[in-house]
Amino acid sequence: MENKEKLFNSGVLTDRCVGAVLPPMDLWEKKTGGLVVIECPQRIPCNPCSTGCPAGAVVPFKDINDQPVIDYNKCTGCGMCVAKCPGLACFVIDLTFAIDKALMKLPYEMIPIPKKGDKVACLNRVGETVAEGTVENVTEPWKDSTKIVHVSVDKKYINDVRAVRMVK
Repeated sequence: MENKEKLFNSGVLTDRCVGAVLPPMDLWEKKTGGLVVIECPQRIPCNPCSTGCPAGAVVPFKDINDQPVIDYNKCTGCGMCVAKCPGLACFVIDLTFAIDKALMKLPYEMIPIPKKGDKVACLNRVGETVAEGTVENVTEPWKDSTKIVHVSVDKKYINDVRAVRMVK
């Protein structure tokens, strides 16, 4: 079964495919503040990641149905696109956060809202816990109630972690 069939049958991205690509590792390891990752494998009429990017790192779409293309030289890791994406497809990974930890800036739409210092379960694409993380910050870039949770997690999990859940 090819990637597209896997996605459409399950609703979950199972493998890397067009629209679900990590930044080039050589640039990623040097970029303070992190780089955006956008996992948007379908052509759909949506472009808030592009229109909401203050640095112009998400290249303007020629067609509203285009998949996002990122100019990583312009990306600052600010997370504005993370807060704008209605599909929760954008997140930021900062590999310069610590020697053994990455900082992941993830969209968060649940209540209660985690606080700095909270331990959270780090979840993969299907909602399974793969690691524990620590909340380093919670921001609201657009002041519209859309939260971005900044979570430190062991670097070996950056290919897996896509969401967090409060730990009771």
